[in-house]
Amino acid sequence: MQLEFLFRPRRQQPPDERPLQVAAQTVPLRFVRHPRARRYILRLDAGGIARVTVPRNGSFAEARTFTERQTAWLMRQLARQAAAPPGPHGWFAGTVIFFRGESVPLVVGQNGSVSTIRFADQAVPVADPAADLRTVVERHLWRLAACELPARVLELASPHALPVRRVTVRNQRSRWGSCSRRGTVSLNWRLVQTPPFVRDYLIFHELAHLRVMNHSSRFWQTVAGFCPDYQLAEQWLKSHGRQLR
Repeated sequence: MQLEFLFRPRRQQPPDERPLQVAAQTVPLRFVRHPRARRYILRLDAGGIARVTVPRNGSFAEARTFTERQTAWLMRQLARQAAAPPGPHGWFAGTVIFFRGESVPLVVGQNGSVSTIRFADQAVPVADPAADLRTVVERHLWRLAACELPARVLELASPHALPVRRVTVRNQRSRWGSCSRRGTVSLNWRLVQTPPFVRDYLIFHELAHLRVMNHSSRFWQTVAGFCPDYQLAEQWLKSHGRQLR
């Protein structure tokens, strides 16, 4: 859920990030300036932090005023969070996860005196094989993504002479990736859990922004030129994307 509000350019002021008092709850407040945003956007993240996207020419003071007017909306979101079921379940021996688009079980075994988690062709040392394995496995997948994804971005960009200057791999919560005007491509580490054709589509999606920095029809024509079957990848994400988050 989010709220949007058209902005009017104002003189810049330092951000006032004092917590908001919403009924009996104190809500931390964070401002994030986004060069492509055209509106003030208020979100309440899973940790109960109110995050406000501020447009490039927007005012922190106006963003604060906008947020303070949304206490009723914040109260409703806080109530929904409190009533929501618990977060992601832990991962243990036998848990099935996605890896390169395949459903694979986590298998705990021994490599000499060292306990390991095995899935597909991967083996990850673990101190306590009976504990929740999710953090250990996700860190391994992130490291794997950090090794593989930058090289794949450059490989896909090269035939099209796309000016990639930097590639980062991040733990994005609501995006598969992003691309800046300066040529920085940021990708979600969870791309290593998707099939190769979905991974490549998501990379091409961000590379297309190096030619069109919006989601207009021209942008989607550019994507189709890079990745003619991109709609199949979109269908896979609609079916399985939530399981990766």
